[in-house]
Amino acid sequence: QVQLEESGGRLVQTGGSLRLSCAASGRTASTYTMAWFRQTPGKQREFVAGISWGGGSPKYVDSVKGRFTISSDSGKNTVYLQLNSLKPEDTAVYYCAASGSFVIPTMTGFYQFWGQGTQVTVSS
Repeated sequence: QVQLEESGGRLVQTGGSLRLSCAASGRTASTYTMAWFRQTPGKQREFVAGISWGGGSPKYVDSVKGRFTISSDSGKNTVYLQLNSLKPEDTAVYYCAASGSFVIPTMTGFYQFWGQGTQVTVSS
């Protein structure tokens, strides 16, 4: 099993920034890809960004390209999501996820482990 714990979500004003963290523990050697998803009430969970522990180009949903940056620190088993130029439509619960896939999936079904989520609220 792999445990994921997110932190960093909070209330922020439009145009502001914040950094989310996801600390992984347990059998982390079984995971190759980490990602951030987000979800708002009544909507499906949406892929935001993903990265492989081994390096390579990260992947982003178009709506966050140029504003969000995903990074990882394998020594700390931690993945980060830097959110800049935040908009009210970025308001959501942000979830960290881990997959055994060598490529970066964008669909929730390919991720085996999930965190509990952290709330990001962007005020207008």
